[in-house]
Amino acid sequence: MNFNEWEPWYCEILDYFGFSRADDEKAARQLALLLSRDDLAALAALTCGSEVTVCGNAPCLKDELSKIRGVVFAADAAAEVLDAHGICPDVVFTDLDGATDRLLSMNESGTIVVIHAHGDNMPLLNYWVPRFKGPVVGTTQSSPLPHVYNFGGFSDGDRAVFAADELGAGHITLIGFDLDDKNVDPVKRGKLFWARRLLAAIGYAC
Repeated sequence: MNFNEWEPWYCEILDYFGFSRADDEKAARQLALLLSRDDLAALAALTCGSEVTVCGNAPCLKDELSKIRGVVFAADAAAEVLDAHGICPDVVFTDLDGATDRLLSMNESGTIVVIHAHGDNMPLLNYWVPRFKGPVVGTTQSSPLPHVYNFGGFSDGDRAVFAADELGAGHITLIGFDLDDKNVDPVKRGKLFWARRLLAAIGYAC
């Protein structure tokens, strides 16, 4: 999804949550300065034409691991669940609120970490980004910058699906997604609402 297609969705999301576009854009500029490399080519080569399984971080993930096929995309802390079951994700999409030193180790071993900038995570960007020594890609939900991309999507899980779709995955399977989870706070419930809308917009019903 190019930015002209994404921007109307983004503006609706900003209004829905009361988020600041100026803060999102500031965070994107900060991420651009912090990144020492851009491994989009590696991410694209891994994804294009491949079967991709996108793993959300809902509690049901651990019961659906047998469905994993092909390249494994993990949404933030879903990487830890996979790791605990002996599965190393190929790519982790994260805004860093679930980052741990284990993610640094995965990255050093070759896991591509797709780091997302938004207005609420600038301190996390400062702390974590310089510590990643392996392949990284930067993303934003606002206007893209050189080396900071916008594939569409809002939360970690749906952004991973959007990226797989944009980068030409041959087939995408979603596991670990529970968009009807009622045991979450109001902000998370809003994110699940938007995840369903956004995924449906590119043909993925959950």
